[in-house]
Amino acid sequence: MDTIFIFLQHIVPQHLLSRCTGALARLRHPAWLKNWVIQRFIQHFDVNMAEAAQSDPKRYASFNEFFTRPLQDGVRPIAEADIVCPADGAISQMGAIQEGLLFQAKGRHFSVGQLLGGDRKRAALFAAGEFATIYLSPKDYHRVHMPLAGRLTATNYIPGQLFSVNAVTAQNVDRLFARNERLVCYFDTALGPMAMVLVGAMIVAGIETVWSGQVVPPPKHPVFNDYVELPQPVELTKGEEMGRFVLGSTVILLFPKGVMAWDENYEAGSFTRMGESLGLCQ
Repeated sequence: MDTIFIFLQHIVPQHLLSRCTGALARLRHPAWLKNWVIQRFIQHFDVNMAEAAQSDPKRYASFNEFFTRPLQDGVRPIAEADIVCPADGAISQMGAIQEGLLFQAKGRHFSVGQLLGGDRKRAALFAAGEFATIYLSPKDYHRVHMPLAGRLTATNYIPGQLFSVNAVTAQNVDRLFARNERLVCYFDTALGPMAMVLVGAMIVAGIETVWSGQVVPPPKHPVFNDYVELPQPVELTKGEEMGRFVLGSTVILLFPKGVMAWDENYEAGSFTRMGESLGLCQ
């Protein structure tokens, strides 16, 4: 079954399927169909609506509005730790970047340079640093928050494929996260540079940021934006929302060498909740 699943991902029109899904997820009418889809999704994935700011599924105007729903105030307290979890989800992998390579799954790696779209100068900043890959499942809260305070310096949209990003695909598709469509966000922080990579996936209809709205899907070519020279800088505090997935995917965090250490309570497979302690300064 795994072999068939991977084979189908290679042959289906990934972008067409994802964009069609996105169009359907934006529909507001007929209301009965929208409500039925949302209710079935909640039941199938056991979504905890008690935490949502709006707990009545019928009050959402579209499936997208439901999927990117905000939470009630206080249900995700921000820990006092130096670095906190940016999203609800699960740790796919985390640890040291070895000789410029990030561990994906047994026998599979990809380079920092590949992940960052060939930007050698910025890749060098993280070549011997630390990384964490966090997978957001369909039932999770899908807004992404800052792991620590930072000032946005640049973003880079990198076009690519749209493989699923679950464990089966990670174990069977080479360089998965460096092949998929993604948005790289660079920040200056108290620990130095930090990169947050928001990775697209099969039927992910879009990636949004709080400073520029919807970023994905844009034109199918790389788009680099420099935020250093803006008259009004983009500065975000620890725990503040920085973006969201319209349907779920993966966030990858990158830090330079010797500036931080991951919380010992986490390892591959550990569940995360936004705002919990993820790491400490060194």
